[in-house]
Amino acid sequence: MKQHYILSFLLVCFLLFSNMVSAQKSDLPQYATEKPITGLSIYPNPVTGSKVYISSDKNQMKEVEVYNVLGKKVLASRISGKELDVSELTPGIYILKIKEGNTQATRKLVVR
Repeated sequence: MKQHYILSFLLVCFLLFSNMVSAQKSDLPQYATEKPITGLSIYPNPVTGSKVYISSDKNQMKEVEVYNVLGKKVLASRISGKELDVSELTPGIYILKIKEGNTQATRKLVVR
């Protein structure tokens, strides 16, 4: 008889926990559920000049934000082609946040 109570208690706990997890997933920010950019290519990486080229399968308008390793936004740009001017950036490691339509990707960029 005790086993039935224990199993019933465990089943109820499991159901409550699964409901809490599903509720938390719906609270996630929108970017966590967005689709990645298909065919994304960033070159050259590491960058030795002043230009970096960003291409994808769709080649639509892209919003590009560049962050330093401290999380500070150091560059924001909209590009319609493939070319992004990074001549303002000092040598170091950066994070690129790229949005194209309803897709989004984050990549590391090294500037030499």
